[in-house]
Amino acid sequence: MQIIDSHCHINFPELGEDMDGLLKRMEDNNVTKALCVSVQLEKLNEILDLATRHPNIYASVGVHPDNENCEEPSTDQLVTLSNHPKVVAIGETGLDYFRTKGDTDWQRERFRVHIEAAKIAQKPLIIHTRQAGDDTLDILRDQGKGQVNGVMHCFTETLPFALASIELGFLISFSGILTFKNAEEIRTVAKALPIESIMVETDSPYLAPIPHRGKTNEPSFVRFVLEELARVKDLPVDVVAQKTTENFHRLFLNEESA
Repeated sequence: MQIIDSHCHINFPELGEDMDGLLKRMEDNNVTKALCVSVQLEKLNEILDLATRHPNIYASVGVHPDNENCEEPSTDQLVTLSNHPKVVAIGETGLDYFRTKGDTDWQRERFRVHIEAAKIAQKPLIIHTRQAGDDTLDILRDQGKGQVNGVMHCFTETLPFALASIELGFLISFSGILTFKNAEEIRTVAKALPIESIMVETDSPYLAPIPHRGKTNEPSFVRFVLEELARVKDLPVDVVAQKTTENFHRLFLNEESA
């Protein structure tokens, strides 16, 4: 059985200081690959170094919508950086109206820059959206024009939003939140969606799933998300592992099978 963590931040200090142990725990839990996602350009070299040194670690390039005081990316810059052989996606990008108050025009402009880069580079987008569902979809329809795909990561939105995202060519990725006691609405969404449109992730070092909630999250814990997804969808764990792995390979590696 193979499991893939489709979204993590293993370059963050909470995890980066024990990389050998982290990789060994991944192996022990059948987590065969992980995508280390960029949130600011200043730290990109850390991610690229990890991806270059470890065959099972992949990278993205982008600037998170929460980060205001950081290097602002240009479309050309993102396209150039995405040419690295281990970069498989553009992002983390999107909109977050929960943490950012007041004028959010700069967030929408940054999002458009990432979308344009994804169109040119022909790489999928990794999208973060929080309390900004309508604007996220509107900008994707307007700027993406059906020429981009990707994933809605760490999904916490509604079923209509998920279905609209799938119609636009996006997958839905569930994190450890799926295991939380108060996440019944998210489990309802997961149950309703086709397995062909789903991936699993940790978003580590954050959002550790039950039974590790409150601890530092890491890619090996993604198996608990997978097991909960299998329970919710009433499918065998190995089937869910195979399907979510295939979905990762198809989206990020342009491979039809794992």
